[in-house]
Amino acid sequence: MSGRLAGAVLVLNCGSSSLKYRLFDGADTLAHGLVERIGEPGGDAADHGAALGSVLSTLDLTGLAAVGHRVVHGGPDFSAPAVVDDAVVDAVRRLIPLAPLHNPANLAGIEVARRLLPNVPQVAVFDTAFHATMPEATATYAIDVEVARRLRVRKYGFHGTSHAYVSRCAATLLGRPPAEVNVITLHLGNGASACAVHGGRSIATTMGMTPLPGLVMGTRSGDIDPAVVFHLHRVGGMSIDEIDNLLNRDGGLRGLAGENDMRAVLRRRSEGDAAATLAFDVYCTRIKQYVGAYLALLGRLDAIAFTAGVGENAPVVRAAALAGLAGLGIAVDPDRNARAEPVISPPGSPVTVCVIPTDEEFEIAEQTRHALA
Repeated sequence: MSGRLAGAVLVLNCGSSSLKYRLFDGADTLAHGLVERIGEPGGDAADHGAALGSVLSTLDLTGLAAVGHRVVHGGPDFSAPAVVDDAVVDAVRRLIPLAPLHNPANLAGIEVARRLLPNVPQVAVFDTAFHATMPEATATYAIDVEVARRLRVRKYGFHGTSHAYVSRCAATLLGRPPAEVNVITLHLGNGASACAVHGGRSIATTMGMTPLPGLVMGTRSGDIDPAVVFHLHRVGGMSIDEIDNLLNRDGGLRGLAGENDMRAVLRRRSEGDAAATLAFDVYCTRIKQYVGAYLALLGRLDAIAFTAGVGENAPVVRAAALAGLAGLGIAVDPDRNARAEPVISPPGSPVTVCVIPTDEEFEIAEQTRHALA
């Protein structure tokens, strides 16, 4: 996707207590920064309005053409970036029940930016939009269809901007157009997801209606038998909120090893710690299971791309996640992997394994330009 809109683009990523920003002129970054602890005692700003006002006062906005906003959940309503108007704002607000931790903060950023920059076009770029191309057979849960329709229960997927950017970069690395390349992208950060990309289009991803299922993450459990929830409530006497916390905030690496940072898990594993070793093994085995499943869905695999904090910086994770797959044409060269070269598979491998730093802010800027072209 090439930028067609002249002028600078400001990308805003509003969290519940943070504001991350980056100002682009084409592919060049003119300014970037992070405001933290918004609304907290001793924080950098009283609210998002004050935070954004402070940021804007430090930036040279001469020639600003647009503002691009990250919005986590677009639900069934948005399959592409949307130029923000009152109807889009109302739609994002209606989607808050699907992403109660994220969409309110994203919405606050949009509303503040519209107020402070009333003459600048605003674009909402949705994490879920890239996965709107998933076939119904992939996106549909096997529950009563009327209940699912009424409550908008289906697989949406997340990390879409990252999967879109990285899969396109993988095609470039292979010297082929994205429409000809099948890629499995592995976004491994504190949140983690895999995506099967067939000819530039998402056909499956590990996260679902929420970011909870799929891969093991820093604090999220990933896949779990749904009946475990009933067991925890009926037998364990746990409330819904307690179970929510157990799976979303106290699960994953934290639940298995007491650490949500993979660096700490790897350090303890190297020291022979049993809990850290098990956490590592569960984490890597889950990745391997999905690589195999997505290879089956794709039918032909050209590349596997590791990205995000763990994917880009943990060679031992990359090696373990793909170990034993040589029979499927998937292998990792130890020396290349240790150096985190762009291609870490041996020369001549049927499947190219690569390490590609993600750039979600750049992708948001590009999608913003495209939406306003």
